[in-house]
Amino acid sequence: MLYLVGLGLGDAKDITVKGLEAVRRCGRVYLEAYTSLLTVGKEALEEFYGKELILADREMVEQEADSILKEADVCDVAFLVVGDPFGATTHSDLVLRAVKLGIPYKVIHNASIMNAVGCCGLQLYNFGETVSIVFWTDTWKPESFFDKIKKNRQNGMHTLCLLDIKVKEQSLENLMKGRKIYEPPRYMSVNQAAEQLLAIIQNRRLQGEEPEITENTICVGLARVGAPDQKIASGTLYQMSTVELGGPLHSLIVTGTMHPLELEMLQLFSVDSSSFENNAFQRTT
Repeated sequence: MLYLVGLGLGDAKDITVKGLEAVRRCGRVYLEAYTSLLTVGKEALEEFYGKELILADREMVEQEADSILKEADVCDVAFLVVGDPFGATTHSDLVLRAVKLGIPYKVIHNASIMNAVGCCGLQLYNFGETVSIVFWTDTWKPESFFDKIKKNRQNGMHTLCLLDIKVKEQSLENLMKGRKIYEPPRYMSVNQAAEQLLAIIQNRRLQGEEPEITENTICVGLARVGAPDQKIASGTLYQMSTVELGGPLHSLIVTGTMHPLELEMLQLFSVDSSSFENNAFQRTT
């Protein structure tokens, strides 16, 4: 049996009782280590679970999945995912591979950022398509995520922006030369995401467009959701470019039309209450 086990968002104790029971009876336990991270390291998880964990990086999961599934038809294997097992599409691929090999599987769900963002007070059913904001480079500055945010906002919907994570990434030079040398991990902050959005707004204005999203659009920055030091800040997009939220992981929400209750909740986390007085009532119902 292949078990896909969600670990939740905080620390070792966020695993469910059902998930922990599955982990403890498995012969091999893999920890997915590239789509997200907990606030504690591998050693803390091993101590609490009472099991040795095998780190599964992107290369292993996407190119060597058969090694994870090896003998899973005759013994129990667990694949641990921060958040919920199906928060990333790559894990659907693992299930499909298991089914093709005749290996039964079981999913044990947990909280993920997709539903935990409700902690800021915005109602989950008012969210549109989720987007990913990637790190720009000198030669690659995609803007497609901005158009999705724009479409959501035109429909009155909020947008959850998942921010880029670079773990075990190679530089272009090392990649081309086939050297297994990896760059230090990088985690996009709310500040960096806001700065990229502000740059796109300026680009669109230079093209004669007045964007749906502006410097004054109300946004929410979230950091380490589910951890004891979770932090939430609400304010304008411009304020999000300077707000201090601490260490990773960060997420950003661009609001759409807000219900008065949503607005009241966001004001609990406001960087500056005047931001709401000047902006919020323009797009509320």
